Amino acid sequence: MKKGTTFVALDDSKRKLVVGILQPGAEEPEVREIPNEAKLLRRLFERLRREGPVAACYEAGVSGYDLDRQITGLGVACQVIAPALTPRRPGQRIKTDTRDAKKLVRLVRAGELTAIRVPAEAEEGVRDFVRCREDVRRDVAGRNWTGRHWTWLRSQRFEIPALQRTLEVSLFTLEQALARQAELDREIEALAQSEPYREPVGWRRCFRGIETLAAMILLVEIGDFHRFQRPRELMAYLGLGPSEHSSGERERRGALTKAGNTHARRAVVEAAWHYRHRPGLGRALARRSEGQPDACRGHAWRAQQRLHRRYRHLVGHGQRPPGAVAAVARELVGFLWAAMTHRPLVA
Repeated sequence: MKKGTTFVALDDSKRKLVVGILQPGAEEPEVREIPNEAKLLRRLFERLRREGPVAACYEAGVSGYDLDRQITGLGVACQVIAPALTPRRPGQRIKTDTRDAKKLVRLVRAGELTAIRVPAEAEEGVRDFVRCREDVRRDVAGRNWTGRHWTWLRSQRFEIPALQRTLEVSLFTLEQALARQAELDREIEALAQSEPYREPVGWRRCFRGIETLAAMILLVEIGDFHRFQRPRELMAYLGLGPSEHSSGERERRGALTKAGNTHARRAVVEAAWHYRHRPGLGRALARRSEGQPDACRGHAWRAQQRLHRRYRHLVGHGQRPPGAVAAVARELVGFLWAAMTHRPLVA
């Protein structure tokens, strides 16, 4: 057998694994089907490793990162592939697990796949906890009412018993959701003050519109900013790059791709709305910035000046506010990248 790496691609489901195997020098993949059990997976890779180096991959899906941890625990390099970035033939209308495994193993050997970052288990736990708070936020979205409005709601009475009961149950459910949200906010605040989150959260909080929750979302969703060599890579990761349909001499750019991390993108866009206002250092922002590195505070102040001018320019030239804010969010990512990597801002 020709020496080289054996490539393995797995198409996973709850009950079974369809495995595509490309031996060194082989043109056609071998396909095996095994039950989705840890001992059988271990036996497969132990057998393959006796023959030489092995590299594995699978598309992110039902197994999450557990399958990756099983495989790497066996001493095999593994990549978790972003499904949305896997090349697909437009005319292909037949999809089976076997075809998927064959296609994936061919593509991984050709180097045509895009791997995603696999977080550590502790990091994944904090990320899921912050996402839990986001789920509660969606339950109470648009319910930021004043005390006077709450008093009015609780004073409402209906003569029809069924309507009155409906109101009582709805208010009770909403109050429970708000209480859960407040409790989660307190826990996230305490977590942000502990190590290893205190310092990176503090740096992010220097920026206008980024409070503790938004800083934690950016931290757990993006992780290490240094893995992005340029700010445009981070913009693309967050789906804040423009779509493009260019051919020949004609260039046509469209709306944002929105192909990246939705949680982090939402946090950045919500922060970008604050740059509609004139640059300033209010008491809350000054308190958040106190004691933080001069470089971070400098990037944050330059972001206020630049992004406010950018917003005013776009709106003044006929751009609608949501579109202008999207453009501001894209540039805000660049300032965040520079602050988090301690580098000068470059294109």
